[in-house]
Amino acid sequence: MAKALSAGIVVTPLINPDGVNYDQQTNSCWRKNRNPKSKTSSAASVGIDLNRNFEFAWDLSKWASSVASEVASSNPTSEVFHGTAAFSEPETQSMKYVLDTYPKVRWFIDLHSYAGDVLYSWGSDTDQSADPYKNFLNATYNSVRGITSDSTSTRYGEYISAEDLNNVRTAGNRFGKAMSTSTGREYTVMQSAYLYPTSGASDDYAFSRHVADPTKNKVYAYTVEFGFGNNQASCPFYPTAAQYTSNLQETNAGFMEFLLAAIDIGLE
Repeated sequence: MAKALSAGIVVTPLINPDGVNYDQQTNSCWRKNRNPKSKTSSAASVGIDLNRNFEFAWDLSKWASSVASEVASSNPTSEVFHGTAAFSEPETQSMKYVLDTYPKVRWFIDLHSYAGDVLYSWGSDTDQSADPYKNFLNATYNSVRGITSDSTSTRYGEYISAEDLNNVRTAGNRFGKAMSTSTGREYTVMQSAYLYPTSGASDDYAFSRHVADPTKNKVYAYTVEFGFGNNQASCPFYPTAAQYTSNLQETNAGFMEFLLAAIDIGLE
């Protein structure tokens, strides 16, 4: 415990309080925040998907046309409406503030439900360590970014150094194994893009900061999809009492092992 706590922890317990409050009042499986700025006659047009609002490949013109409509949406009625601009929302601005204010942050976890996954960067395309010019800043690849089924040797893959890839996989595997062994429910550890490619996600933004601006600290970033749903087609996100208990056990075990992995790996 002392070793884990020595890593230092910055906690932001909830970055979408308005959206969560609305969901708890309505049991509507609400995903977005409650910003009415883009509201039309449709009630579904209220709010922005905060995990599509960060400044990482936010502009859909940076994506292959075949996937642009899947990674996020410019339609306010969509559950993945990405807002009017990157960081248009105070909630995402607050997360940027945290990363700007605490320059010693080196590891980042965005905790979600419910898929039973530990996801590491990148979420934009297949990871590759051969060609640093293939990266989210290079407009040359806007027409092919996000197509994970293509060959990275001939088309596009998102650059991550071999050392960084090994480190994020190692810590991610330790996280996932700890969660799996705590209750016996098996978690999958994989690159984010293979769940589905995403634009403007928090984990990719956190990891991309040092690429876009070399003066910023490198942050290894993850999205953890805890839990496995309640088998209700209408909204599988609400856990049963038994699932809630398992979720607590799994995430607690995973967090502890992740802290130990972060210390073991280190990050200058």
